[in-house]
Amino acid sequence: MHILSEAGPNRSVVTQLRAFLAQAELPEDGRLPPERDLASALGVTRTELRKALGTLEAEGQIWRHVGKGTFIGNRPTDSLSDIATLAKRTNPAELMRARLIIEPEIARAAALTATPMHLAELRLCQTRTRDAATWRQYENWDTRLHRTIAEATQNTPLLGMFDMLNSLRRAVTWGRLRSDPIKPSPNHHSFEEHEVIITAIENRDMNGAAAAMRTHLQSVERNLLARQSDAAD
Repeated sequence: MHILSEAGPNRSVVTQLRAFLAQAELPEDGRLPPERDLASALGVTRTELRKALGTLEAEGQIWRHVGKGTFIGNRPTDSLSDIATLAKRTNPAELMRARLIIEPEIARAAALTATPMHLAELRLCQTRTRDAATWRQYENWDTRLHRTIAEATQNTPLLGMFDMLNSLRRAVTWGRLRSDPIKPSPNHHSFEEHEVIITAIENRDMNGAAAAMRTHLQSVERNLLARQSDAAD
């Protein structure tokens, strides 16, 4: 039985919930299972679950829409309908160009302000992306890695811009372009590129972190465009 303190949920419940969300096969919109089902899956009471959900919501890991459910990720800066409308007017290649403008500067800022907690989280994400058994698991941990870099800036506007781009990325649905095997190969380009980014942030190398993030996103862009080309053939 999990014991909760008055200050918040037992850390083990929050840890269980984090692990579940990182590996869960969620719908495209990121909606979590109903509370009853989620509590049963974790083996906790609904009271314990709600307190754990509250902790993650305060951290920006999930958000709630009354009458619609709980969703993974931060609450979109714009409404969901605005994001959906914008998604119809853009494409993955255009979105990548926006990421190339913004995310290298986020990495640069993170190298200056990242705390030991942020660095530990980045290392955890790196390990979990390598251990992922499916593309969905990999993408969940990859998203968490990139958001942790944004969180490490300790800059609310930068984090808000990242969350907007990430919400748009989910709406555009990159996975529809993927025809790879069930999970990333051991030599997937992101593993080494993430390592360079994380190491630069750990070393407080602001220019190196920005350059490494730009190199990584350029690799993502090349692979994305290649998949689009293959799909068109």
